[in-house]
Amino acid sequence: MSTLTRVMIIEDDIAIAQLHHRYLEQMGGFDVVGIATTQAEAEMQLELLKPQLVLLDVYLPDGTGLNILNQLRGENLGCDVILITAARDVETLQTAMRGGVVDYLLKPISMDRFMKAVNKVTEKNDTSHDAEVEDDYFFVKADKKLIRVNFEDIIYIEGLKDYVIIRQDTGRIITLQTMKSLEAKLPEAKFKRIHRSYIVNLDQIEAIVGNMLEVIEKGQAKHIPIGKNYRDDLLKIINDKRL
Repeated sequence: MSTLTRVMIIEDDIAIAQLHHRYLEQMGGFDVVGIATTQAEAEMQLELLKPQLVLLDVYLPDGTGLNILNQLRGENLGCDVILITAARDVETLQTAMRGGVVDYLLKPISMDRFMKAVNKVTEKNDTSHDAEVEDDYFFVKADKKLIRVNFEDIIYIEGLKDYVIIRQDTGRIITLQTMKSLEAKLPEAKFKRIHRSYIVNLDQIEAIVGNMLEVIEKGQAKHIPIGKNYRDDLLKIINDKRL
């Protein structure tokens, strides 16, 4: 399990930069550490921020994204790059792809196309880290800071539109994230989706009562609904532990 991927957006149109920022927030798993609108600003920030992924606009007021791409490669900063352009300049794109760009996006960019490009990066990196030992925690953004969440401290997770609520005995953490993206970060052996709006820590289950699952939250019994589409899989796990 890795921490959030550090992303830098280099884009002279601040409205587009903010849109891409929102896309990343909705996907989950990313931390936008900086936004630069010029080549000079980007060059100053790259060394300091050390992003793992750069969303790089080709045309900037004081230069081009290819100049920055050359800097990234020349200084071996070790980050992935997705190129963004408003013009279908074949020669420029071919040069960029030879420079190691993961993908390129043509403006205007739909969220679906944006996600496909970003997922190329995460899939590539997931493959390269398959042999690593999984962590027992992750970080989420909440209250304008990154908060560490230990797996063992989670009782259950509740989905609420574009937000999730992580329930712990020490309190709740509300973060802008989808249930699907958060579920992907959790170890399958310890966590189970039991309803479209709930994920439960299997170690926290106290009882099954009809179509409800019981956990203990702050010393009190809490009953969580079991969705009919999830019931059979959950009962199989329970029956495997049954005497």
